[in-house]
Amino acid sequence: MRKPMIALPADTYTEATSIINLRNAAFAPDPAIKAITKSGGLPIVLPTVAAENAASYVDLFDGLLLLGGFDVDPTFYGQEPHFELGETFRKRDLFEIALLRATIEAGKPIMGICRGLQLINAGLGGTLYQDLSEDPTARLKHHQLAPGNLPTHHVNVHEGSQLQKLVGNRIYINSRHHQSIHEVAPGLKVVARADDGVIEAVESIDSNQILAVQWHPENMFKHTPESQVIFKDLIDRASQQI
Repeated sequence: MRKPMIALPADTYTEATSIINLRNAAFAPDPAIKAITKSGGLPIVLPTVAAENAASYVDLFDGLLLLGGFDVDPTFYGQEPHFELGETFRKRDLFEIALLRATIEAGKPIMGICRGLQLINAGLGGTLYQDLSEDPTARLKHHQLAPGNLPTHHVNVHEGSQLQKLVGNRIYINSRHHQSIHEVAPGLKVVARADDGVIEAVESIDSNQILAVQWHPENMFKHTPESQVIFKDLIDRASQQI
């Protein structure tokens, strides 16, 4: 039996690279590629194309992993830009939202990391805090200055969730974000929070199709089993599509 194929929509390097002065190069982070392959899957990197073509990709893969990157354009959830909003890339948002919805329609499993969690929530009708300064409960340092492969704060995982079955009730995670979920999208439920109440993970309400986390397990999978098992779960769910 072949290995599950996992789609990784590419980020875009907007500056010129050293390779033939290339601009707007598509790329996927190597740690995510290695986490997928170590878990038994094969990654497929999808460049950003026009949103109307996103659904044509779905037959090529068994599972979807939405990764970190630019802030999500706030107009997708009915807001104008906050003064602390970071760099956005609307073309990528349009493509990934279309790909997300087509993957849901096809019944294929989805995992989100950081921006991926935020994109899933916004794409399904939820809202975001454009910056954690908007959230009156946020008091922890969610954009760590420590090396990215080291944990810096804890997360409390809800009893009975799919995530709790994978990682337990309380885990020590890394953190590199300035946005977070505000209003949770219909069809999703919160399954983990930091000690200050910031939402750290969501899942589908009625199935195990979606699992998304706010931290970066791809930077920690070599050192912590709690990170590796999240990728293995995606591969196991994707294997059911073969």
